[in-house]
Amino acid sequence: MGALPVYRWRLAPDGYATRRQLRARGLRPGGQPVAAQLERPRRRRGPLVAYLYRVDLAKPVRPMTPARWAALAEANTARRICPTCRRDAGYVIPTSLGECALCAYPEHAAA
Repeated sequence: MGALPVYRWRLAPDGYATRRQLRARGLRPGGQPVAAQLERPRRRRGPLVAYLYRVDLAKPVRPMTPARWAALAEANTARRICPTCRRDAGYVIPTSLGECALCAYPEHAAA
């Protein structure tokens, strides 16, 4: 495969889209290779790069099945459980702390 065509920001021809643009249309790349590249110049740094896919080769997004919805709900619930005190924190526990705020900062807990 040769080099990818490179387009400047906002100058890509019709028929190409980023992953997010495909998703907004209810599509996914579907295993196709990257078709082109979009570059946005920046001062004092390298350009921002976005990969483009062909819209005509994109496939529809797979529908969520009841089992996938259940697995997603279970994963989101697990992100709320503190590994230290095993309680539901009521929010997604930050990965920077690794535990709920009460366990991470016990000195600030109400006495």
